[in-house]
Amino acid sequence: MNPTNLRLHRSDPLVVALEPLAAGEAVESVVCLEPIAKGHKVAVADVAEGAAVRKFGQVIGVATSAIAAGAWIHEHNLSADVGLLRTEPMERVSPRRNPVQTLGNAVQAQGNAVQTHRNAAVTVPEITDQNPPTFQGFKRPDGSVGTRNMLGILTTVNCSATVAKLIGREVERQSLLEPFENVDGLAVLTHGSGCGLVPEGDGLANLRRTLAGYARHENFGGVLVLGLGCETNDLSSLFGACGLVESDRLRRFAIQEAGGTADAVTRGVDEVLALAAVANQSSRQPASIEHLCLGLQCGGSDGFSALTANPALGVASDLLVAAGGTVILAETPEIYGAEHLLIERAITPQVAADLRERLNWWQRHAGAHGGVLDNNPSPGNKDGGLTTILEKSLGAVAKAGSAPLNGVLSYSERAPGPGLWFMDSPGFDPSSATGEIASGANLLSFTTGRGSVSGFLPTPSIKLSTNTALFERMPGDIDMDCGTILAGRSIETVGREVFDLLLRVASGEPTKSESWGFGEAEFVPWVPGAVF
Repeated sequence: MNPTNLRLHRSDPLVVALEPLAAGEAVESVVCLEPIAKGHKVAVADVAEGAAVRKFGQVIGVATSAIAAGAWIHEHNLSADVGLLRTEPMERVSPRRNPVQTLGNAVQAQGNAVQTHRNAAVTVPEITDQNPPTFQGFKRPDGSVGTRNMLGILTTVNCSATVAKLIGREVERQSLLEPFENVDGLAVLTHGSGCGLVPEGDGLANLRRTLAGYARHENFGGVLVLGLGCETNDLSSLFGACGLVESDRLRRFAIQEAGGTADAVTRGVDEVLALAAVANQSSRQPASIEHLCLGLQCGGSDGFSALTANPALGVASDLLVAAGGTVILAETPEIYGAEHLLIERAITPQVAADLRERLNWWQRHAGAHGGVLDNNPSPGNKDGGLTTILEKSLGAVAKAGSAPLNGVLSYSERAPGPGLWFMDSPGFDPSSATGEIASGANLLSFTTGRGSVSGFLPTPSIKLSTNTALFERMPGDIDMDCGTILAGRSIETVGREVFDLLLRVASGEPTKSESWGFGEAEFVPWVPGAVF
C-alpha cells in the first residue's frame, strides 16, 4: 500500500485507488490511461477478454473486453456472467479452496506504509472466563434481556395501520409516557399486508413469524397488537398459530369489536398506559453478554467496505461469539459469489447444503421475475467502486468474521442458540433488518460507505462508516469511523473499538439514528407470494 493505491493480493491484476488518480499518474509500474475515482479499480496488468478478474485473490467477474494496464476496471469491461469465462476455471465455486480468511488483511499488514503512528489504546478487555464482559440491560420474565425498554403497537393488517398511528399520536400529543422514566418510548410498527394472502403460503407464514418475533422481543417491555377484525391474519389465528398468549405485557383487540376508530383510539391509549405501568417496573441491571444478539447489516456499500468497516465488524462479531453471544448474518442475494467462504465454515454438511439451497432458490426467484442476482449492486454501490455482486459479496461476508456457521434460519426464525447464524432474507435493508430483529437481534450494526440514515425500532442500529470522508460529511448519522484503517490503524484495533461501542449502546448509549427517531417506517416484513 502507498498513499494513492492498495494492492490486495499478489494474484490481483488490479489495485484500488485510495485517492482520485489522474490520467498519466503512475500507479505501481504502469500509468493511468484515464481518471480513476477514489475506491475504484485500475488494472496494473493486461487482462485478456474472457479472463477472470480477481480482487483479494477471489474472482469478482470476467473481462468482457481486453483491459490494458492502466485502464479503469468497471461495468463497461467487467461482468459477473460466468458464461463469458473462456480462459481459466471459475475457482471461486469450489468449496475446497483456501480463500483469504480475513478480507482486508492487506490493509492491516501494510498500514504502516501510510502511517507510522502507533495504534490507539484499546478499551475492550480481553475476554476470559475470569473476566467476562457484561452490559446493563432489562431482564424479562422469560429470562431474556433487552437493550431497550420500549412499548410497541403492532398491526395484523394494513387496515388497522392508521388507527395504530392515531393511538401513537394521541399518546405523544398528551406526553403520556413522560411519568414513566424507565420506558424508552413507543414504536408504532405498521405494514402493508395481512389480507388477500394464501392461507397456507410463505407470505402469511413470514408475516406471522415476524409479528410474533416482535411481540416477544426483549427490547419491548409491553406490546399491543391491533387488528381490524375480518382480515386473513386475524388476531385469533395469529396468536394461535404462533403460540402467543395475552398477558400484562402483551395485549390485543380489534377495531371492529371496539366500536370503530374513535373508540379504538380511546381504548388503545388506555392499553398503552397499562403496558407502560408494567414496563416501568424494569430498570437496567448487569447482564451477561450471552444475552446479546447482533444483527449484521450493510447498505450503500463502496469500494472500501471490504477493506475497513466490514472486516472490523467481523472482529467484533468474533469477539461476541467467543463470549457466548449470538450473531445473525442475512441478505442472501448479497452473499452470492462469496458463499464458499461461509460454506467452508459450516459445522455440518447439512448446514452447507441448506445455504446452497437458499442461493439456488434466489437464483430461480430472480430468473422467474426476469432478473439475475448481479442486478443487486445499486447505482450508489457502483458509483462507490463496486462493479459486480461477486465483488460486493466479498465485503458482505467479511462482516461475519471467522466463526463457525451454526445453521441457516428461515426469514424471521428465532436463532435457537449462541454463535453465528445465517438468516435467509432479501438484500433490501429494511426487510432484512426487520427479519433479524424478529429472529432476536437486540443490537444491529450497519456498515455504509455512501451514507445511510435508517434505523430499526425497537433495536438500536449502530452506523459504521467505511471511509473518513463520509464520517466527516454526515456526522449526525454515523456513530463510528472505520475509515481510519486506511490511515494505518489495524483492523483488530478498530474491531475491538466497535465491540466496545456495541456494549455501550447495549447499556443505553443512544445511537445517531435513535436521536433522530428513525425506525417506524423501516419496519418492512418480507411477504413473498401471491396476493389476491
